[in-house]
Amino acid sequence: MTLVHGSLKLEELTLPLYSFLFPLEAGLSRLFRIASALLLCCALAPRAAAQQTDVTLETSESLFSVLAGINACGYDQELATSDPLRMLVRAEVASAVQASASAATAQRQLCAFYRDHQQPDASRTYAQYISLALNLDEPPGFQLRVREADLPPDASYVLGFVPLLQRFYVDAGLHGLWLKHQAAYEAQVERLHDPVAKMLLATKSAYLRISDSSYLGRRFAVYAEPMGAPGQVNARNYGVDYFLVLSPRGDAVRIDEIRHTYLHYTLDPFAMKRQGAMKRLEPLLESVKNAPLDESFHQDIVLLVNESLIRAIEARTSGPGGKEGEADRVQRAEAAEREGYILTLYFFDALRVFEKNPVGLQDAYPDWLFNIDVGAERKHAGEITFSREAVPEALHVSRPERAGVLDLAESKLASGEVAAAQRLAQQVLDQQSDNPARALFILARAATLSRDMPGARTYFERTLEMAREPRIVAWSHIYLARIFDMQENRDAAVQHYRAALAAGDTTPDTRAAAERGLAEPYQPPSARP
Repeated sequence: MTLVHGSLKLEELTLPLYSFLFPLEAGLSRLFRIASALLLCCALAPRAAAQQTDVTLETSESLFSVLAGINACGYDQELATSDPLRMLVRAEVASAVQASASAATAQRQLCAFYRDHQQPDASRTYAQYISLALNLDEPPGFQLRVREADLPPDASYVLGFVPLLQRFYVDAGLHGLWLKHQAAYEAQVERLHDPVAKMLLATKSAYLRISDSSYLGRRFAVYAEPMGAPGQVNARNYGVDYFLVLSPRGDAVRIDEIRHTYLHYTLDPFAMKRQGAMKRLEPLLESVKNAPLDESFHQDIVLLVNESLIRAIEARTSGPGGKEGEADRVQRAEAAEREGYILTLYFFDALRVFEKNPVGLQDAYPDWLFNIDVGAERKHAGEITFSREAVPEALHVSRPERAGVLDLAESKLASGEVAAAQRLAQQVLDQQSDNPARALFILARAATLSRDMPGARTYFERTLEMAREPRIVAWSHIYLARIFDMQENRDAAVQHYRAALAAGDTTPDTRAAAERGLAEPYQPPSARP
């Protein structure tokens, strides 16, 4: 793995010909792409490869603005131990409010809403505003990135905060404060870069031995945000995308929390594509009805199984190696089981064997599920004395029921099951269900993986006829532009790159891809000098 700063260009490794489909470019100084890039699809190669690690370290003005707003309204959780920047920004906002009657009015209205929507627990109050911020586009508009109906429930609860924030953002001069402190934010991101890169290598390559781990069309973004409480970590899973928001705590890097969410990002697709095997394990849910787990783990066997595996991996890789640390590792696994993750010791023992063999996790995972003896594990669970409390799980999963089929199609596509993804997306179209644009977008990407370029072009063009979500619109234009570039139709390509920039998607990877396409014609990585 090679990481290059400044230009943020990723060294490409083992890249097949004709890989244009996914957002590999990283631009803008706020984004550092940490990846081993094994690319996407190859129309001329005998097999399609669709694997890419896409982990970014980012900052967000929308996130800063939302948290600056709630800080101005009395969000004081862990203030004494927060990064000094938090106190500085709070003082500057207070000064701006004191100097402006309109800012003072905007603050009163904002804070009235904040008080009316406070939760008994400050952490839950904070979490709902994190959820909202992650679903907002850039200021000053703060437009929703998804349909209101698809917002997570906690974000929907505080959606009325947005129009009040729009006014407060302007009247209190939040954009000027953001620009003033942006370098400090980037320094926080830079400090995370090397530890996270080392973690990715150690976890994905060295331990799990995943060489091409199906990151197709998925995203894992880590946000450094000093305006939050340093003891709070908020991780979110929206469809196939994963987000982690954490605040600095002195010089410590929260690498354990980052790795925990990364393990979910890596392992969840393996579980999601094995619904049959998971169905067989559902009787185990009865065994955890008295465990102090979040309600989601009582209802979803996929969450329970994968969290047990993740806790087992964390236990196996903790402390000193060899026999010296084995007792501590076992104790950690047993502690996870007392919280309710009843398969932790099963996976712990399976990982012991895994560590001694050359097989990678992709090949081992199906056998681990197949070999679970439900009766024996229910008996084992019955012998566990559950703790009175469980450590709260940082990752919040949002799976809107109405989007379930397309979420599954995305998961199938990410796992390389192209035909299954096509069937599910086509099912949505045939039934005239919600979000046909997203279904067409999935079919377009599936067509490229099947080396059907005329079909891909048709599906992308149909997507543009129906799509309203800025990211889908922008990337449909970018993919079409790359097709035209490879067909040496530069005029058509340029039109699509410009349309991508005008689509309203302000995320860094989109803008970087479009701007790079305008600067020079797209070339497959293997064709670049």
